[in-house]
Amino acid sequence: MDAIDSAAGPGSGPPAAPGQDPGRLPPGRAISTTSIDSGAAAAFIAARTSLAAVPLVPEIRLYLSRAEPTALWQQTETELGRADLAPPFWAYPWAGGIALARYILDHPGTVAGCTVLDLASGSGLVAIAAALAGAAQVTASDIDPMSVAAIGLNSRANRVSLAVTAADLLASGTLRAEGGAVSAEVVLVGDAWYERRLAHRMLTFLGRAQAAGARALIGDPGRTYLPSTGLRPLASYAVPVWAGLEDTDRKQTTVWEPGNGPAGCRRRRD
Repeated sequence: MDAIDSAAGPGSGPPAAPGQDPGRLPPGRAISTTSIDSGAAAAFIAARTSLAAVPLVPEIRLYLSRAEPTALWQQTETELGRADLAPPFWAYPWAGGIALARYILDHPGTVAGCTVLDLASGSGLVAIAAALAGAAQVTASDIDPMSVAAIGLNSRANRVSLAVTAADLLASGTLRAEGGAVSAEVVLVGDAWYERRLAHRMLTFLGRAQAAGARALIGDPGRTYLPSTGLRPLASYAVPVWAGLEDTDRKQTTVWEPGNGPAGCRRRRD
């Protein structure tokens, strides 16, 4: 697990056709999660994106792209000399993550003083919001090495300190990553319900986390595999989105809590 500090640095969903859920990869495409040169990844991101305020969350600026997602994906692989990279989730603010970040900043008591885990972190948007809202410790989890690099750049741009892990926590089924302590009182998931297997693994993980006493929050604009039952709505936002990612320029997006979770993390309730 890498520590990302708040020193100044250089200047959440996969690509999809308009109207489709994100996350659909070409048939037979093998995606690697093996590490890449972090310096080269960060240099590529800094060169091919620009710092911009996040729609609906102007408090946060991210290194974002306006390029068509598939074109950026191909460019990433070409310039880094890899033909097995994941789609560039890290380069765009996805509706579920935007709504969840907005909710956290508007309701800082949700995470203030707590240990927080942001699953499938992508750009790190939700993790950064949690840190700005006063979380005691925030871990951003993403198996994509490009996301790990992007989270580092974005956390430094927003002057927050995050821990970052590339361990597959969904595979382990626990809140603890191999080789490092990853525990959480609050687990956050922004826009990760676009693929059947991922949704099943995510739901299983969240159930275990809640059974262990953690609170779980989900941001989602109605992706195909969002559970249809067992969710309690907390807030809804008309999220501005880029038409290159979605079939509209706004997505009504809800922040959900699975089951009847606690009003806050244990540390705040004590």
